[in-house]
Amino acid sequence: MLENRRKKNLVALSMVAPFVIVFAVFFLYPTLKMFELSFTNAPLIGDGEWVGLDNYRRLLGDRIFKTSLWNNAYFVLLTVVPTTVIALGIALMINRLSGRLQALVMVLFFLPYVLPVSVVTQIWAWMLDFQFGVLQPVIAVFVGKPVAVFKNPDWVMPMIAAVTIWWTNGFNVLLFIAGLRNIPSELYEAAALDGATKRQQFRRVTWPLLWPVTALVLTLQLILQLKIFDQVYLLSGGGPFNSSFVLLMQVYREAFQLNHGGYSSAVATVLFVLIAVVSVLQFQLLRIGGRR
Repeated sequence: MLENRRKKNLVALSMVAPFVIVFAVFFLYPTLKMFELSFTNAPLIGDGEWVGLDNYRRLLGDRIFKTSLWNNAYFVLLTVVPTTVIALGIALMINRLSGRLQALVMVLFFLPYVLPVSVVTQIWAWMLDFQFGVLQPVIAVFVGKPVAVFKNPDWVMPMIAAVTIWWTNGFNVLLFIAGLRNIPSELYEAAALDGATKRQQFRRVTWPLLWPVTALVLTLQLILQLKIFDQVYLLSGGGPFNSSFVLLMQVYREAFQLNHGGYSSAVATVLFVLIAVVSVLQFQLLRIGGRR
């Protein structure tokens, strides 16, 4: 019995070991190193002197850091709830279709998600180009004139949010469709026999059973949108006047342009803690709300 138990333990250890090694080398060690560097004045490559909490005190008076923090929060407001609502609406629409038409519509909505960010930003930069963009006449209908959206402080973040929703919403749609297909059809039949309308069926059957998927989508979107970098860097470069400058852009600027490894690690640490705390808090609140 002891030999069999040892063999089982060795087999289990051999299966878990690859993941543990990869996790420790590529995530745990860099994370710990980032925390350590945040308390030093080290350059990007090399050692530095221990400065304690000086980098974090400097953050409190850093105007660019405060602007970046606000832009991150603004971007979350523009994307997390809207993309969840849009994905749910699309999933409900697709769920009513059947056969090849349903498969075709699913492919059309999921197709942008498989595109790399460089292709996505190039497509939208071309469509929204001030002189030749095919969407500029549409903008002119509403505001009376073409607008250089990625060079206008009032337009840049909403447009980047729109690009992000268009690009990433296919994955959320798939999650909602999977949730809808897991709801037993007998519940709808019973509700229909009791005289429930389509709206009442959604409120009393679909929405409560779909709430765990909704909480998952909201949490994933919160984490992803707090880490926004690629779209901003490629579409606006953080401008104009830092109106789209986000926290990861400050990490990039401090580390790779100014060679401030310690200070950039402090910014990254704040972002890491912010994502962990906010996402866990949101998920717990959503779980509590789902029980009511």
